[in-house]
Order: sequence, then structure tokens, then C-alpha cells
Amino acid sequence: MLLGALPFFLYVAVFLLLPIGVLAVEAFRATDPVTFEETWSTDSVRAITEGPYRRAYVGSLQLSLITAVLGAVLGLALAVAILRARRGRLLRRLVLTASGVLANFGGIPLAFAFIATIGTSGVVTALLTDTLGLGLGGFTLYSMAGLALVYLYFLIPLMVLTIIPALEALRPQWREASDNLGATGWQYWRHVGGPVLAPPVIGATMLLFASAFAAYATADALVGSTVPLAPLQIANALSGDVLVGSENRGKALALGMVVLVGLVMVFYAWVQRRTQRWLA
Repeated sequence: MLLGALPFFLYVAVFLLLPIGVLAVEAFRATDPVTFEETWSTDSVRAITEGPYRRAYVGSLQLSLITAVLGAVLGLALAVAILRARRGRLLRRLVLTASGVLANFGGIPLAFAFIATIGTSGVVTALLTDTLGLGLGGFTLYSMAGLALVYLYFLIPLMVLTIIPALEALRPQWREASDNLGATGWQYWRHVGGPVLAPPVIGATMLLFASAFAAYATADALVGSTVPLAPLQIANALSGDVLVGSENRGKALALGMVVLVGLVMVFYAWVQRRTQRWLA
């Protein structure tokens, strides 16, 4: 059994543990700009807690938190509507198939699709402005709000895919027993349905947060350096900054992101374990 799992452990070691180990070492290294000699130092780690690097972390946290909460609420509402529809089976298959595609549609193609649709010269923008004499009310795609809208395009389907199994696991007997005991709908969700669904909803929200926090290509194609985000600062430090030692700051930024996402995923795994005893 262990021999069969060996390729998996090798994959994890080479593509996950080794890069994290390299980041952990290089983040605490410094390069002398004159002699190019490398020494141990905490300067890069201290640098990412202030100035533009701190603003980048704050911007990424704000964007991820807002999009994760909105994606969770809208995705949960859509999943509930699907399960309550009269023709639920056909609608469910269609929505789940579409969600599986949309949840994995991101990066530069997604950014180009939105630019061509509601960008400055997009089709919808031209239709509203030239044909109907309307505008977007000051909204611009190349901003934090525009980036949040684009992120919701793949976060809402991801929430649907994640939460539908938990909704389907709510046993009808629980609702029937609640009705037989004279409980109202609010009381059922307050004392039975809500506590059972809370762990998977929280866990799914954490998953959306991690997905939004780590997204890079879409943000780079849309806003570039106009919106402070941690992934964009990492790319700039590793490839755009010509100062000696800037790559160490980039690796320190990346290590900070790995730590934050790792904490989120540990919490997600803990919530999932607590959910299993109710939804098994």
C-alpha cells in the first residue's frame, strides 16, 4: 500500500515541500549590493511588513475577503434555488456542468473576455453609451471593484460545486421530525439546519478566500500595478525590480502568502472534519 502511494508522496515533496523549503531559506538571505555576498538576514521579512508591501497584503486581504463573502452568499442562494426547483434534476445537471467549466475558467482569457465585454471599448459599454445614451455610472473594470466582479465569475460556481453536496446531505427526516414537534421553519433552520450547514459554508468560504488570495494572472492582465496586491508585488520583485536583493523580498512575500493560505486551508480541513459526523 505504501509503495502504491510513493508517487504521490514524491509529487508532494518535489512540487510542494521543496519550493516551500526554498522560499523559507531564501526569505532569510540578503545579498550585498557591492560584493554580492549572501548572508543570513531578516531584512526582507521586516521589509514586507511596511510600505508598499504592507499595502499589497492589505489590498489582497480586502479583495479576497469581500469576494469570498459575496461569492459564498450568492453561490449558496443559487445552490438552494437549484435544489428547490421543480425540474431539479435537469437544472442541477446543467448548472453543475456549467459551474465545473466556469470555476476553472480564469487567468488571461477571463480578463480578455471581461475587457471585450465591459471594458473601456467593450461591446456592452459601447451599447450602453452610444446606443442607449447610458453609462456604467463611473464604474471601471480596471479597479478593485472591477477586479472583484471578475473574481466572482469563478468564485460563485466554485461555491455551488462545494456546497451542493452539503445541502443534499440534509436529511428529510430532520425536517419532518421538526414539523411533527411543532417547530416553525425559522426554528428548524435556527436549531437544526443552520448548525449543520454552518461548518461546510464556513469551510467553502475559506476555500473561496484562498482561491481569490492566490489569483495572479487575471489581476495582472486587468489592473497591473494600479491596484496593490501581494501576487503582483511578488512578480514585480522577482522580475521587474533591478535592485540587488529584491528577489529575496519577493521570496519573503511569497512565503508570507504560503503561510496565510496554509493557515486558511488548515482551518478549512478542521471544519471539514467536524462536518463529517453530521453529513456522513
